[in-house]
Amino acid sequence: MSDNTDTNTTEAPTRRDYVKYGGAVIGGGLLAGCSGGDPSSTTSGATTADETESTTTSETSSQSGQSYSVAMAPMGEVSFDSVPEAVYTGLPNTADMAIAAGKADAINSIYFPEYHGTLLNHFYERLDGVSLDWKNLKDSWGLGKEGFYELDSDVHLTDPAYATTLDSLDQADIEEIREQIAPWFGNYYSNTHSTPPTQWADGYQYYSLWEIFEKVAEVFQAKEHYQALYEERQQLLSTVEEKRPPKDEQPTVALTFPVEDHVGVFHLNAPGFLAANTRPLGAVDAFADMDFERNAQVDMEAMAEADPDVVLALFRLSSSYSIAETKKRFRDDPVGQTISAAKNDRIYAQGVRYQGPIVNLFQTEMTAKQLYPEQLGEWPGYVDGEDYPEIPESEQLFDRERVADIVNGEI
Repeated sequence: MSDNTDTNTTEAPTRRDYVKYGGAVIGGGLLAGCSGGDPSSTTSGATTADETESTTTSETSSQSGQSYSVAMAPMGEVSFDSVPEAVYTGLPNTADMAIAAGKADAINSIYFPEYHGTLLNHFYERLDGVSLDWKNLKDSWGLGKEGFYELDSDVHLTDPAYATTLDSLDQADIEEIREQIAPWFGNYYSNTHSTPPTQWADGYQYYSLWEIFEKVAEVFQAKEHYQALYEERQQLLSTVEEKRPPKDEQPTVALTFPVEDHVGVFHLNAPGFLAANTRPLGAVDAFADMDFERNAQVDMEAMAEADPDVVLALFRLSSSYSIAETKKRFRDDPVGQTISAAKNDRIYAQGVRYQGPIVNLFQTEMTAKQLYPEQLGEWPGYVDGEDYPEIPESEQLFDRERVADIVNGEI
C-alpha cells in the first residue's frame, strides 16, 4: 500500500464538535471502562471474552441529543455527542455491521468497493429493502491522512492497532485522525485471536463477531437491532444443534482457498470471528492435526492424504473466483479426482471470511446445509456470478422477512 500522507500539513481542520473520543490513551493499551464477560488470560497480555455471552458497554445515555459512551478494546471508552451520520468502514465485516444497525446510507467508504460491495449485495439480494450502494464509496484501502480529512467521518469503524500496521498511516496519523476528525472503533485481532502490535498487546481483548456487533450497534444507538438479530442467530444455531448428526456420522471437512498452484487450508474450528460460520457447526476438521497458526499451503497429494468428505472453497461467491473452475480443477487432476469430496460432488462455494451479522446468518445457513444436507436440507448449489441462491421458505434456517424488517428498523 502506498503512503499518500502529506507530511507538510501544518494546519488541521477543527475536530467535529458533535463526536468526541475519551477515556483511553491511544496506543498504550489502557482500557478505561472496557468490559466483556469473564475474560481469561491468553498470550501477549490479551484476553478473550466468552463466545456466546453478550457483553455490556459503559453507555452513559441513550436518549436523543445526550452524550453517551461505548467501551471496547483496544480503544477503551469512546464518547459520542450524537449518533454518527458519516461512517468510514474498512473491511466488509464493519460495513455489514453498520448496515445491520440501519446505517447503510451513512457509509462513505469500504475496502475495494466494487469487489466487496458486489459480494455483500449477493447476500442482501434475498432481503427486501436491504442493499449497499457502493458505486460512489471511497476505497478505504491505502487511504492516507489527507483522505481521512476529505471523508470527514463521524466514526472510523477500524481497529487503531491494525491501522498502525498500514503503510499509509503511522502512529502520529492515527492519533491526529482520532483527535481532529473522529474516533476509531474496531477490533481487528479478534479475527483469529492473533497477536496485536507490541504497543497494543497489553490488555488487548478478544471478542466474538456478535459481541463486536453489539458494541457497534451501541455506537449507532441501535441496540434493538443487535438484540433482534442475535435472537435470529440463536434460533438458527438451536436448529442446527437439534438436527445435526452425531460426531461419528459427520463428514470430515476441509476449509480451503484453492488457487492455481496450491490449496490454502484453514482450521475449521479455529478461534476468532473468521470461523463464526463454521466453528458453531461442530464439524470434523480434516486438517485438525496439522500444526499452523492461521493457514497453510498444501498440494493435491496432501489433500488426498487428508481425504475430506467435504471441501469448502472460500471466496467463490465473489466475482474473482469460480466454483465451476474449482470443481473442474479437482476433477481434472489425477490426484485431486481421487479425493472423496471430488468423487461425491461435495465441493462447495463459500463466501467472505470478514463477515458481519447479516452475512454470518447466510453463511451459517449455507455451511450447515453443505455439511448436513439430510438433516438440514440440501444446499441448492451456487452459480458463478449470481446472488445467494433462492431456498424454499420451508427449508430456510432463518426468517428472511424478519431479518429484513430488523435491518430496516421495523422491529
